[in-house]
Amino acid sequence: MLLDAKTCYTALQARDARFDGRFFVGVASTGIYCRPICRARTPKAENCSFYASAAAAEASGFRPCLRCRPELAPGLARVDAEHRLAQLAAHRMEADGLSDQSIAELADSLGVTDRHLRRVFAREYGVTPIVWLQTRRLLSAKQLLTETTLPVMQVAMDAGFGSVRRMNAIFRTHYDLTPADFRRTTGSGHDTAESVTLSLAYRPPFAWATLLKFLVERAIPGVEQVDSSRYRRTVAITHKGINRRGWISVANCPERNVVAVMVSSSLFPAINQVLARVRFLFDLNCMPGEIEEKLAGMRIGEGCGFEPGLRLPGCFDPFEMTVRAILGQQITVRAARTLAMRMAARLGEPIQTPFQELTVTFPTVERICALEQPVEDHLGPLGVTGARARSIRALAEALHLGAIRLGPGADPEREMENLAALPGFGPWTVQYLAMRALGWPDAFPHTDYGVRKALGNVPPKDILALAREWAPWRSYATLSLWNHLGRNNNVSIC
Repeated sequence: MLLDAKTCYTALQARDARFDGRFFVGVASTGIYCRPICRARTPKAENCSFYASAAAAEASGFRPCLRCRPELAPGLARVDAEHRLAQLAAHRMEADGLSDQSIAELADSLGVTDRHLRRVFAREYGVTPIVWLQTRRLLSAKQLLTETTLPVMQVAMDAGFGSVRRMNAIFRTHYDLTPADFRRTTGSGHDTAESVTLSLAYRPPFAWATLLKFLVERAIPGVEQVDSSRYRRTVAITHKGINRRGWISVANCPERNVVAVMVSSSLFPAINQVLARVRFLFDLNCMPGEIEEKLAGMRIGEGCGFEPGLRLPGCFDPFEMTVRAILGQQITVRAARTLAMRMAARLGEPIQTPFQELTVTFPTVERICALEQPVEDHLGPLGVTGARARSIRALAEALHLGAIRLGPGADPEREMENLAALPGFGPWTVQYLAMRALGWPDAFPHTDYGVRKALGNVPPKDILALAREWAPWRSYATLSLWNHLGRNNNVSIC
């Protein structure tokens, strides 16, 4: 990524939040690097150098600012295919810290050679994947030290260092400080023995209420609970081969442009995976300015305009989301919720949480694969048709074997082809999953009932022609159409 120093300095002077996470500034006079929104006094231009990533800034010898905290900067969400490979690799490393893979294995899973991945990654981020991953671990540890009172040993393990000695050595090399120095400098966190609360930043504006309305209509009783201010859910996640279960609670803090994520203590070892999934669910890497610039003129029917800060609802559990989409084929949102609730109650695992609405985790891929054949004997009594039961089983087997990958770090175009090859996955289902289970910003289910109704039931070929004007943000345009239809007709789609 090439950065124009004059343009970056202008953005730095303006402290424009739209540039947050798109570059970092290293200040030669202090040896510190900051986000462009840092509230410290703007340094002189001759003392500034600009970097495409926090890792590149640290590789040049700069330390992270304790005021603006670079570890909170939102990530990039560009669509340019030239950068997609490097971004997919970065998303996967961010999601699990390569807890079960090497860089070579990561490259193989992406369909490229180790050497090619390193070359492309260095061109995009200015450093090797190993250096980038080390920086992510450093910043993750710094956030845990800054915002929690977790023991230093636990921070070292949860951040992926493997030992306190290794974390201490790397902190001294990079920051000339020990982990304990960060805690003494910044004070204690606000966690308890049962949970910790961490912050994830986003670029404003953020249509939080609209996003929660979408999620509350589709929340699975017992698994999810959504009210006017926050989202809660149970969690079943695998980390280093160990199944971990717990809960999360997410609330918006608009005065700081962050969401506060409360995580149960049982999920601490998988904290990076949990936070990556929260980012994906709430589309925190979104660049709302770029999307609004493209879709601001979207006027289809009376009162149908694009809402600034609209986010694309992703998912926390890709398997759960995909099963929910299968169940929702050609039936109402309420009916699909009922079927998903029955599946969770019958095949999920009970869990104790501080919230009376959260009582069970959704059945995992392994649970569905372990069901004796025919699968219809298990799902049929719940009201699931035979064809959809077989689709769910085929999906679970494909995920279990690694033939399909969903969620952060998946290649949307490749996985859309893989999904289309499964039984019962037609064009509508694939496009819907591209939006929510793959986070693809340019999906467009042109045959969708809600899309056609919101556009006045024009012919499909005309809908496709019209939608070309909205590329590469057609997923956001689709969501805008659904929201418009729901507001004016009290209809929930999908």
